[in-house]
Amino acid sequence: METRSAKRKKYWLEGENGIDRISDLPDVVLHQILFHLPIKSIAQTSVLSKRWRSLWISFPDLDFTSINPIGVTSTNAPNTKPSIKNKRLLLCPHSFSVKRLDFISQVLALRDKQSDLRILRFRAPLSFSRLNGLIRLAVRQNVQELDVEVATDDYFNFPRSVLTSESLRVFKLRSRYPGFRLLPPSVMKGGFQSLHTLSLSLVILYDQPTLSDLFTDSSFPRLKKLNLDACFGLKQLKVSCLALEEFTLENCFQLHGLDVSGAKLKTLQVASCFDAYCDKSWVKINAPSLRVMVWEYNAITENSSLENLVSAHEASIGFFVLNEDFSVTKLRSVSNLLSALSRLHTLTLEGQCVEVLSSRNYIANLMHPFDQLQSLELQTGFNKHNLPGLAYLFKCSPALHTLILKILNDYKIERRKWNKDLWDMPSSEEQFWESQSQALKPLLNNLSVVKIHGFLECENEVSLAKFLLKHGKALQEMTFFSGHCNYRDSLRRQKIRSQMMGFSRASSNAKIEFL
Repeated sequence: METRSAKRKKYWLEGENGIDRISDLPDVVLHQILFHLPIKSIAQTSVLSKRWRSLWISFPDLDFTSINPIGVTSTNAPNTKPSIKNKRLLLCPHSFSVKRLDFISQVLALRDKQSDLRILRFRAPLSFSRLNGLIRLAVRQNVQELDVEVATDDYFNFPRSVLTSESLRVFKLRSRYPGFRLLPPSVMKGGFQSLHTLSLSLVILYDQPTLSDLFTDSSFPRLKKLNLDACFGLKQLKVSCLALEEFTLENCFQLHGLDVSGAKLKTLQVASCFDAYCDKSWVKINAPSLRVMVWEYNAITENSSLENLVSAHEASIGFFVLNEDFSVTKLRSVSNLLSALSRLHTLTLEGQCVEVLSSRNYIANLMHPFDQLQSLELQTGFNKHNLPGLAYLFKCSPALHTLILKILNDYKIERRKWNKDLWDMPSSEEQFWESQSQALKPLLNNLSVVKIHGFLECENEVSLAKFLLKHGKALQEMTFFSGHCNYRDSLRRQKIRSQMMGFSRASSNAKIEFL
């Protein structure tokens, strides 16, 4: 008499007509189907028949991240040859204890030696010797993509076996505390001839603070994507790989100098980098094919030299400013950076950018106008001290179509609420904007869409909205996004919004909406 589990197994394979059609499919098709299952479920199919066992030991995409998270420890050595008993256990992984057996290394050891390994992903706490053993097993099986996240008790060195792999195309190594060290430059520069993607996180570089000759075309002739995160001790970095298309650098707080060049570089992202206390910091970028640039929460460098950004289309710029350090030198550096992006179509300014542009010293460091800019997003505290910076940006954006203003409401800064007395008596903010009407005429003739987030019916934001409605001849849509409020504030809001609906409009098509 058949057991219930046997019936389920038979039905899964043969269906209602008793014909096993699934097993007759080619290996490539079945591997693609199995790819969408968790690794544990894939391993369980190996007990169905010899056919399915063959599929399991030749399966090319091994992702263990679902069953081997950081925090689960195992003690077996990675190169231990599995016993016959363990081989049986591997066919049904739910039946063995993680404490007795390292599932990852055993699966690698059991794989069909004639079947190349396409992907290996895992995360685990392990020693450096065990990590090296796993990577060597994968390299011997011609792994193409290796994605590893590890936690170790001590610093470890970059796995040497990766350097000589001819099959490896993607290598991602993320370390938990305390991190890993790179090998000597003379050793590192000898490999990576086939690598397309490299991602390193938590690298300890106190012994190698300058990387000026590692990321070159001779060391990485095929590298297209490079991601470096949390490189502690790194002070100078040069990247000049000719094939590079995407470069991301994050959380390098001790960086003094950055030199990036590449004829094919299309996307550049630098975030939370540079030493805010260094008085000789610098950045140099030469990328004629660059389309997207993200420069967020970086300390302002003393010198910025950006050349040949003729293809730049979209950028997000933000700075980390220490104690409002708006020296003339740093403001000139900001001006040089923004001027190099004058061909942009889409620009986002955040992280104290508006505050920097509102500095008294900035007027002497004029930047080039954004003649092609279509969309501008500004993130600012929006107080009266920021008005000069806002007006300056509007002057530099004569062809602007969409303006998005995201107000960062800092409750430590006092902002006056709009009241009915300001209906007939212009406020100082209104007078300021009216004084700019002539200089902002090109913008007002093109601006079509305005969106204001964080709208709290304060005097400065209402004054700007009133000005844009009064002079915006092409204005089609003005939308205000505000948060929740109590009943008393709700009544006040309704009164202010009723007043705003009565503001004069230069465009008969202008529509006002509150969300």
